Amino acid sequence: MYRYHNLHGAREKAREAGCEGAMYPWESTDTGLETTPRWANELNAQGERIRIWTGDNEQHISTDIAYAVLQYWRWTGDDRWFLDYGAEIVLDTAVFYGSRAEWNADAGRYELSMQIGPDEYHENVDNSVFTNRMTAWHLEQALNVWAWLSADHPDEARRLGEALQIDAARLDKWRDIATKMWIPTSDQGDGVVFEQFEGFFDRLKPIPLHDFSPRTANMDWLLGHAKTQESRVIKQADVVMLMALLGDQLGDRAFLRRNWETYYPVVDHGSSLSPSIHAWVASRLGLIETAYELFVYAAAIDLEDRKGNVHDGIHAASAGGLWQAVVFGFLGLKLTDSGPQIHPALPSHWRRVAVTVRWRGRPIRLEAHASAAESARVQP
Repeated sequence: MYRYHNLHGAREKAREAGCEGAMYPWESTDTGLETTPRWANELNAQGERIRIWTGDNEQHISTDIAYAVLQYWRWTGDDRWFLDYGAEIVLDTAVFYGSRAEWNADAGRYELSMQIGPDEYHENVDNSVFTNRMTAWHLEQALNVWAWLSADHPDEARRLGEALQIDAARLDKWRDIATKMWIPTSDQGDGVVFEQFEGFFDRLKPIPLHDFSPRTANMDWLLGHAKTQESRVIKQADVVMLMALLGDQLGDRAFLRRNWETYYPVVDHGSSLSPSIHAWVASRLGLIETAYELFVYAAAIDLEDRKGNVHDGIHAASAGGLWQAVVFGFLGLKLTDSGPQIHPALPSHWRRVAVTVRWRGRPIRLEAHASAAESARVQP
């Protein structure tokens, strides 16, 4: 509801950027307007203030919000809330991306320039694969939402269509963008993988992260802002985050594993959000020992003050990531048309994992045991 109440701010931000629809701020308060400062107060080594670009160009936030809205709707089955509030968020952010996508006539594809993906070590890149692929997914989901509204709730479809100026031409453009959005890939010798953004492999200089261990400082502090931009070291889960959100929609196990092997060695975990997401994905890829090590790393950020900043407060979002690593990773929770299902892959020394989630208002008990003699259970 916070996001719904702040749609006016997202629409104002889209207009300021010369776009339509709703473009959510990177940071906002009760006004719904962008509150990210454009310049850092501190000076860099050259005595210059650093420009902060996240408020301008970390635009994947709008798709992240639509993803969360759709997750809430599908888990709760709260059609009334979705009709009154959620659908408008999903559709108006789709209007934004429909106006933001750039047609490259020479290549016959849509692109997105000047973006910042989850990896905030690299700013203003062209064709962030996370942003491009999630934009295509977002528009596909918006088309599905529109089809559902038109078939089951025509009055609501008419209301939103008039308010958001959604017509046949706009829907056709969404289909075109979803089909023709460029998803960057690169052949790295052992097979094709996603390219995190245009020029990631050709332009960035490899950095041997092991040469900087052990440490508590993040690599952008050690290298400096300018050198970090030129180095093949990433702040946090980017392609791996895409794998967490869309999973096998992206490709088969071999393709996902190649992407893991490409990006895991160059991640700095410069954000506390990163280790838990890597634990989630590693467990789904069958890399259980690595997943457990990352799970412990995520827990130790606060318990052992790995970032050296617990005096400022705990990393609450990282704690949420730990829960996700257990439930979506080690338990393998997925929501299917028939309800929640689990596909456990537990660390060898774990005896049992049990958790209760809610699906359509009903508590569902999820339980898995390490012993092969005891099967995983989903109990209403």
